[in-house]
Amino acid sequence: MERTEYAILAVIALATVGIGVFTTSEPLSTFFVESTQEFLTTTAAMAWITWWALVIGFAIAGGVEAWTSNEEVSELLEGHGPREIGYGSLFGFVSSSCSYSAIATAKNLFKKGGSAAATLGAFMFASTNLVIEIGAVIWILLGWQFLLADIVGGITLIGLMAVGFVYVVPDEVVEQARQNVRDEGTEDVQDPVCGMEVDPDETDHSIEHDGRTYYFCSQSCKESFDPEAANTTVREKATSLSGWKALADKQWKEWGMLWDEIAIGFIFAGLIAGFIPDQVWTSVFSGATFGLPVYVFWTAILGAVIGVATFVCSVGNVPFGAVLFSNGLPFGSVLSYIYADLIVPPIMDAYREYYGTKFAAILSGLIFVSAVFTGVLMHFLFLSAGLIPDPSSVQLAEVSIEMNYKMVLNVLATVLFLFLYWLHRQDSVGEAGKHGEHVHTAD
Repeated sequence: MERTEYAILAVIALATVGIGVFTTSEPLSTFFVESTQEFLTTTAAMAWITWWALVIGFAIAGGVEAWTSNEEVSELLEGHGPREIGYGSLFGFVSSSCSYSAIATAKNLFKKGGSAAATLGAFMFASTNLVIEIGAVIWILLGWQFLLADIVGGITLIGLMAVGFVYVVPDEVVEQARQNVRDEGTEDVQDPVCGMEVDPDETDHSIEHDGRTYYFCSQSCKESFDPEAANTTVREKATSLSGWKALADKQWKEWGMLWDEIAIGFIFAGLIAGFIPDQVWTSVFSGATFGLPVYVFWTAILGAVIGVATFVCSVGNVPFGAVLFSNGLPFGSVLSYIYADLIVPPIMDAYREYYGTKFAAILSGLIFVSAVFTGVLMHFLFLSAGLIPDPSSVQLAEVSIEMNYKMVLNVLATVLFLFLYWLHRQDSVGEAGKHGEHVHTAD
């Protein structure tokens, strides 16, 4: 995140504390002591109960990215039918959980000829909201009903985006956006040795082999590259130390992109839980004054607006969503909040730079409308099925370190985390180390 974003979040944090100061009925000294205690315990509790899921989720995502290849993906996404939308969703599901990485990859797939529906709709959304990590954290903090709703709603939202791109957005607008992307230059590719993003037009290090060009960030990576690695099978990678080294490098890259947003999500969840008095929540979410449909609709809009304003993306959204649900934001409105992570201000600015102002506005508006509509639809669908959980079931309990399954899972996850970190720090893992790397090529 940029300094400006940190500054905005700091202002929001101070405003949160300020709201509590001006609305509490307790003496200020008592309020600060109790609120600070709840803030710290809530933040620590959420981190404790989700640590194992985050470690395992990132490790699985790293393995998928390191042991499989994304080559020729864009050719499978050139249409906007069920097949292409399905492929886009599948590739997104096994891809990065970082919103910024997702929009960059979607841009490259769109630039290469993928349809807007399959790339900017299915792939981009699935790679942030349907990935393993966010699913695990949703299940732990919000319950299996929310996870099911996230999946069903995610598929619904992808369908709405596809309909919007095909039947609402004019073809000439889409093609102008594609041309804008192509005019900006060549897309980045990955160094097949270290995994770093490389601009083919900027690097001086490349190798031609078997009709393909491999690009590298440095001479050392170029010299250590073995083209036979491109023929290594998934099984060979998964059963070799070099393959696990590649996994470690990939998952550490994911941690590097997301750790601050995850931490901010926990911190803001703790701040909101600790410093906002109950009477504020009851006044905001006072009930269905004008009927339940109107109430769910306007709170879904509010949820999406909160999602935009908080600047937090992907997994970091979930802890805050848990606090909102426990304090009265309706089930479907929480989903709208989570789905809005692809229209935070920095990402909308990236859309403008990639595709131009007009298409960026259309894309952002389409995501916002789809997030609100899907949240409302999921609310009444799950309400009719009796599957909306009680807000008291949300995992916001105080920290208690006990010898139970959470302790066992966290200890094992910590061992795995340290092992992968050790692998990541190794310069090599022997002669076989050159045969387990994930290869990203450009023709």
